[in-house]
Amino acid sequence: MTVRQKKCLRRIIIIVLAVILAIAAAFLIYTGDYYHADTMANTVLISRSSVTVSKLGDDLVFTPAGGASAGLIFYPGGKVEYTAYAPLMHRIAEQGIQCVLVKMPFNLAVLDISAADGIAAEFPEISSWYIGGHSLGGTMAASCAAGHTGEFSGMILLASYSTADISGSGLKVLSMYGTRDGVLNMDSYQKNRPNLPADADEIVINGGNHAGFGSYGVQSGDGTADITAAEQMEITASAVAGFISE
Repeated sequence: MTVRQKKCLRRIIIIVLAVILAIAAAFLIYTGDYYHADTMANTVLISRSSVTVSKLGDDLVFTPAGGASAGLIFYPGGKVEYTAYAPLMHRIAEQGIQCVLVKMPFNLAVLDISAADGIAAEFPEISSWYIGGHSLGGTMAASCAAGHTGEFSGMILLASYSTADISGSGLKVLSMYGTRDGVLNMDSYQKNRPNLPADADEIVINGGNHAGFGSYGVQSGDGTADITAAEQMEITASAVAGFISE
């Protein structure tokens, strides 16, 4: 290799490294700007008489005091701190459903679509498992379910939709969103509706918005809710628990 060729190769290596560093920096800046769980979320991370809160690795487990036969694995929304969904999981657990709230790398479920793998094996006492999520988390949960249809009894989509075709999967599906949601792309929601089973249940929460499924404050672009986040979560928890218990 000539001196000139060596210099050219060195320049190429430097350019490639610079591009890689720029991409890495942009990714860290992007993922570092996320929605944090608020104070209410942190208050339910402690076990109470009705629900025991424990850890499974980095994930949070909400176990009803009387035990449970059904469980829900939940994927958080994109760029939202996973503990923001603790109040919702706590409410669902109070109604007899064990909940596992999954912590995603960089708060993005798209980076670990198969995060649910292995969780069910940790709880042999649970006879039926459901998977679900909020927003991007719901879409990724649906993708996971599409590849593991035999492992789940059903799926819960909160302000979300499935880009994977599970119409013939035999899974029970519950889809919920609020009338004041300003983030959910309704065109995409309707376009992807055929990916769900024809008998999928849909519940529209009057006055609910996008962020009301969690406890992380106001989300950019969202509509102003006509009900409180606590009210929206109560409605959601009752609907989810009722759906799973059917």
